[in-house]
Amino acid sequence: MTALPFLLLILATLAGYLLNRMAAGSIRANGARLHSMISYHGMFAALLVLVPVLTIILLWLAFEGPIIDRVVMSGLPDGLLDGQGDGALQLVLAEIKSISRGQIFGTPEDWKIAAADSYSALRTQSDWWMVAVVAGVSLAIIGFARSRVTAEFRARQGVERIVSGLMIFCSTVAVFTTIGIIVSLSYETVRFLDRVPLSEFLFGTNWEPQIPLREDQIAAEGAFGWLPVILGTMVITVVALFVAIPVGLLSAIYLNEFAPRKLRAVIKPVLEILAGVPTVVYGFFAVLVVAPAIRDLGQSIGIDVAPNTALAAGGVMGIMLVPFISSFADDALSAVPSSLRDAALGLGSTRAEMMTTVLFPAAIPGIVGGVLLAVSRAIGETMIVVMAAGLIAKMTINPLDSVTTVTVQIVTLLIGDTSFDNPKTLAAFALGMMLFLVTLMINVFALRIVRKYREAYD
Repeated sequence: MTALPFLLLILATLAGYLLNRMAAGSIRANGARLHSMISYHGMFAALLVLVPVLTIILLWLAFEGPIIDRVVMSGLPDGLLDGQGDGALQLVLAEIKSISRGQIFGTPEDWKIAAADSYSALRTQSDWWMVAVVAGVSLAIIGFARSRVTAEFRARQGVERIVSGLMIFCSTVAVFTTIGIIVSLSYETVRFLDRVPLSEFLFGTNWEPQIPLREDQIAAEGAFGWLPVILGTMVITVVALFVAIPVGLLSAIYLNEFAPRKLRAVIKPVLEILAGVPTVVYGFFAVLVVAPAIRDLGQSIGIDVAPNTALAAGGVMGIMLVPFISSFADDALSAVPSSLRDAALGLGSTRAEMMTTVLFPAAIPGIVGGVLLAVSRAIGETMIVVMAAGLIAKMTINPLDSVTTVTVQIVTLLIGDTSFDNPKTLAAFALGMMLFLVTLMINVFALRIVRKYREAYD
């Protein structure tokens, strides 16, 4: 039933577009001169239907569930759930929903069956009301849009106003989403720092987040020094960049300047496929192929290698980052005017000399920006690290040792049924805040580099 309103929306949008387009075409066929092109009249009707009706559908779907849940729970017999906590109420509601879907386990009480029937009836009524509202509003808007079709109607300006409003709305959503992330992280971080001193968190060298299971338990206060975690993150990031930067830059230089057109048309799409490979696949490759190969090589030359190493995780992460750096570098090299190439070659430079002395220096801002964005991508990676590097936080810079990262610890701390009233779970938000600040500084630095050394060409 949920698909029916969207189907009606698509049909109404197409109907509004075709109706206004045909109306504008008939006006022009009668010899009148239209202010806007025929396609703008159609787009005006389509957008006028699409935007408000889609908003109605999304708002309806967002509020439909909570309202029906509240109505069903309020309709239960009086005194039945008195004294029950939120968890018990949620379990009762989940059981009622399961019964309404036909998933019955055991013999439920009669009041649960009645509540499930009421829930199903309310859902059906709500769905049909949504279909009716969508159909009615769509027809009204189509009629209004059709009435606006005249020779003097400025359809292009109307389309531009709607599109401009959509862009402003999307920008506003992005801004407020960022503000919401910052506020939520800040609030939970303050709660964490109320329980753990800031000096211990910033300068502590032990990371063992745990909480006592009973009041008389000893040595379970935990250690919340984040230095081992950020150090492991930096080690893996450095290893990844040590692999990604040379391979990415050299591949971009070759494809941009030296590769034949046919070879470039094949290699570049294949290289960019790496960017679409899921990170869990990279993780499997690291833990099943790269890590055993590193261990076998270490044993053959008498070096002790941990089962999970930063070298394996960082190396595979570097392969994952190659398309990012290569793509940014290729775009930066392509943005350099061809007149600089021609001038260098005309003065007698070889293609290699032209690349190293003219083209590459001119593209440095874009290349550096791409590299720093790849650093942010490496710092935020989780799946490869959790599968190939381990979970133990150590103060080490040895790439052959097992380390962990900030993102892995955040995931570990928030796995399972967590209660956000103890330092162990609140530590995840403190780590998230620090990770946010680190990536923010990297992005700001990248932006300053690009702006400072950017060259403007005519």
